[in-house]
Amino acid sequence: MNYTDFLKSKQIMSAASGFECSEFNPKLFGWQQDVVRWALKKGKCALFEECGLGKTAQQLEFAYKVQRYTELPVLILAPLAVAKQTAEREGIKFGYEVNICRNQTDVINGINITNYEMVEHFDPDAFGGIVLDESSILKSYTSKTKQYLVDAFRDTPFKLCCTATPSPNDFTELGNHAEFLGVMSRSEMLATFFVHDGGSTQDWRLKGHAKESFFAWVASWACCLTSPSDLGYDGIAYRLPELTIHEHVVKSGRLEDPDGQLRIFASSVLSLPERRQARKCSTRARAQVVAELVNSTDEQCLVWCDYNDESAISTELIEGAVEVKGSDPNVYKADSMIAFSDGRVKCLVSKPKIAGWGMNWQNCHNVIFNGLSDSFEAYYQAIRRCWRFGQKQPVNVHIIISDAEGAVKDNIEKKQADAVLMTKELVKYTKDILTSEIRQTNRVTDRYSADKKVSMPRWIGGKQ
Repeated sequence: MNYTDFLKSKQIMSAASGFECSEFNPKLFGWQQDVVRWALKKGKCALFEECGLGKTAQQLEFAYKVQRYTELPVLILAPLAVAKQTAEREGIKFGYEVNICRNQTDVINGINITNYEMVEHFDPDAFGGIVLDESSILKSYTSKTKQYLVDAFRDTPFKLCCTATPSPNDFTELGNHAEFLGVMSRSEMLATFFVHDGGSTQDWRLKGHAKESFFAWVASWACCLTSPSDLGYDGIAYRLPELTIHEHVVKSGRLEDPDGQLRIFASSVLSLPERRQARKCSTRARAQVVAELVNSTDEQCLVWCDYNDESAISTELIEGAVEVKGSDPNVYKADSMIAFSDGRVKCLVSKPKIAGWGMNWQNCHNVIFNGLSDSFEAYYQAIRRCWRFGQKQPVNVHIIISDAEGAVKDNIEKKQADAVLMTKELVKYTKDILTSEIRQTNRVTDRYSADKKVSMPRWIGGKQ
């Protein structure tokens, strides 16, 4: 064994614990079948795919095959309204029977789906497989939901996580997915690949020499795709339409320093409390701009807000707007979002944390942000409800912001750059691993042609 082989033997990779499968739903594209084949072979893995690549169809095929293999029910957990969208649209489209359930007594020995809010009404030990749709719900390592999912489904034989944004702004958040899947605990991942950055125990930095090993390890249990071309397939049909960002700046209004002194000019470099104050002072001015944009067109518009006042005032000023609030009954929320999908609602007003995950809204190509938060993931997901593969129109994104909130936009742009970097690295390793493990692609080598006779020595039974 040479030194290179020795180093490779020390590389940490996720072992396969699934089963082989060769026949798949014919409605899946070839590259989708490749990904599902890989996922079933791994047994516990993640699909980090761009919006519109058909993660729902792939997770349904995964669930169907796992149920047939284990002869046990499979449970899919999804955001609010996505369960109905999955069962009544994607399930019917691809020929799967998907059972919407609210508790364990509703479960059938097949594919079952429910909202995350209902998960505590189910017996985790009753399922042969668990699928997390929009698994970015695992993002916060301190959240009650994340820890419950990790503990409750620790012994589930087959697990699949699906999301378009795996840790867009912090590599360490990938540890939550690895921990749920049983690949490696978050603390083990940090100890193996990261070091403390500075004096804070919360800030971690990827070790310089561990970069390649880290991404290779992630790619051994996570498939990251931005297009079928990442796997060598034709990706011409998966080109996103043009995206145009329009920024509208309004006056921030009356601003005060922490000592109570009024400011003459707004500053774009503010602390979090100051930005919140600036945003509050411009609430009505921003809502008026939002209303002017929506009321001036007959096309559908999707309006995102972060605060109750922003949502309420925007709905008041927009003609025919439907508001979805956190306090609304779940049935109302789901029905309103489906009505927007069907085109029965012209303008939907809501918060990204309520309606920003999982819905397919290619029917709309006008997105408006009434202010921006510091969450790149919420911003990304909110845009991707409309700007996704399958969208036929150029997408317009309007950001309504006060003149004192420039730091928020700068922060979002920095996180965007970090997300692009991570995705690029994951895609690079995913392509090599998938083609090696699934499609059995070999490296090109020189062919050897034997043109000389050889004789076997007498001591092993040959003749001289």
